[in-house]
Amino acid sequence: MSSINDNLFGLHTQALDLWQRRGEVLASNLANADTPGYLARDVDFRKALASASGNSGSLPLAITRQGQIDPAAQAAGQLAYRVPSQPSMDGNTVDAQVEQANFAANGVHYQASLSFITAQIHMLRTAITGGQ
Repeated sequence: MSSINDNLFGLHTQALDLWQRRGEVLASNLANADTPGYLARDVDFRKALASASGNSGSLPLAITRQGQIDPAAQAAGQLAYRVPSQPSMDGNTVDAQVEQANFAANGVHYQASLSFITAQIHMLRTAITGGQ
C-alpha cells in the first residue's frame, strides 16, 4: 500500500507525517516556554524528508544483523536543539515569538500538503466516475 501511495501522492504523504511531527515539537516548545532549563527542539525538515524519501545524497547505511537500529528510521525521528537568539537567565531557550511564527508557518505547509493530497483524490474520483 505504501508504494501505491508513493506513486499517487509523491512525497506529500511523507511530508504530511513530518509536518505533523514538527507541529507536535513546536507545540511542546510553546508549552514549556516558562520551564526553567528547557531546551527548544525542532525537526530539520529537509534532512528528515531526504532520509524518508531515500535521497539523502550520501551512502546509505545497511543493517547487517538483526537487532541493529535502522538508520533511516532513526534519522527521521531525530530532533535538533535550537540555538537561542536571546539566552535567558534560567537556561530556557524557547523564544515564544519565534516558536509561534514557526508553528504558524508549519500549519500552512501542513495544509498545503493536505490540499494537494485532497486534490489528487478528487481528480482520481473524477477519473473513475467519468465526471458524474
